[in-house]
Amino acid sequence: MPARPPVHLLDADPDLGALLPEHRVADARRRLVARVHVVRRGEWRDERLHRAGSDQLGLLVLDGVIAREVLLSDNVSTELLGAGDLLRPWQDHNPSQLLPIAVRWTVLEATTCAVLDDGFARRLAPFPEVHTMLIDRVTERAHRLALTQAISQLNGVEHRIHALLWHLAERWGRITPRGTAISMTLPHRVISQLVGARRPTVSTALGQLADAGTIERLPDGGWLLVGTPVGAPSLATRRFVHTRGRRTSDPALRLRHADAGHS
Repeated sequence: MPARPPVHLLDADPDLGALLPEHRVADARRRLVARVHVVRRGEWRDERLHRAGSDQLGLLVLDGVIAREVLLSDNVSTELLGAGDLLRPWQDHNPSQLLPIAVRWTVLEATTCAVLDDGFARRLAPFPEVHTMLIDRVTERAHRLALTQAISQLNGVEHRIHALLWHLAERWGRITPRGTAISMTLPHRVISQLVGARRPTVSTALGQLADAGTIERLPDGGWLLVGTPVGAPSLATRRFVHTRGRRTSDPALRLRHADAGHS
């Protein structure tokens, strides 16, 4: 594959300059230039990933979709990564882990990354505002992981899948006259790894959701979500969480909470 020209990072990802004062944007745009790396669909096994030094900031995804699969015993758990995510794949190969796992990277859609190497890190030093935005991206990824974990614990596989699709629509969806469309093609195997279920069970649950009219399969292999998003806690759940959060050792206070719950 021919080499791609470098990119001005603030052109490729303008949100990274959100904290910069207006008079510094042009200088940051001129100086923050990064090499580009393109990855084809399929398993990502570039040996250069394992040789990268700890002084490299990482790879910033500009477009595409990557699945990071964690293999533990006979189970696989998957995280989907896309535009805006900051990756450091070389951190996955740590021989000192007490719980042995394997990590596999699979490119679901051809992916373009900006290479934030040690040279880029030096150019970034005068612009801490952009560095802060990169840290925000890592935090956002952690929040999405926590939400995916919560989705995987919902009762009922069809409920998990429905919530997962709305979660994915936040990043990869578009509004259409008929509903919210997700153009990304997800094999049933990947969906099963995202929701913590077996593939045959996922196929059955997808059929049930389609029969209920809440989702439709699109010609491009994506999904159409019909209706309103799911996931808001029910009134009963909110009451339970509120009471649990205020649990106390004072019997009198416990009694008052109990009485309030029956009123």
